[in-house]
Amino acid sequence: MKRCDWVPAGDTLYEEYHDREWGVPVHDDRKLFEFLILETFQAGLSWRTVLYKRENFRRAFAGFDFEQVARFNEQDEERLRRDAGIIRNRLKIAAAVSNARAFLNIREKHGSFDAYIWTFVENTPIQNHWRTLREVPARTPLSDTISAELKKNGFKFVGSTVIYAHMQATGMVNDHTTDCFRHLPLAEGR
Repeated sequence: MKRCDWVPAGDTLYEEYHDREWGVPVHDDRKLFEFLILETFQAGLSWRTVLYKRENFRRAFAGFDFEQVARFNEQDEERLRRDAGIIRNRLKIAAAVSNARAFLNIREKHGSFDAYIWTFVENTPIQNHWRTLREVPARTPLSDTISAELKKNGFKFVGSTVIYAHMQATGMVNDHTTDCFRHLPLAEGR
């Protein structure tokens, strides 16, 4: 079974993530928020670091309940800065809390974050046909646009590369390479 080249062979957690989650369209606000937090913390680091701490992030960030995270205060942020199970970057922790508040504002304006974010791709995943990992971009003009719009709405640590990673993870784009066993099923909406 051929997978995308970024998946380390024999790494079960990575393989499960690639095979079951990465690139599958997400329309659940809590899951969209989870990926936004995880991608924010990944900035400048490897995805492996974040993936292996994912359960710790889930625990630390109230099961990725954006309403609870939006109510986090300075004591909560201090607790997170002491939590060895997550990435203890002060700015990223503050951004996660701030982004939860911005997330709620988007929901208030648009009914859901899902309704807002998916309009950027006209509610249909972009189907790419990359043959090799080298062809896959780290950012695109669309991720530049989404990043700028999110920043206007108060989000932090949402540069274009972070947003493109979010788009890939949540299935807004199908960036499985054409030789990957997941490419065709996702291209066909399965």
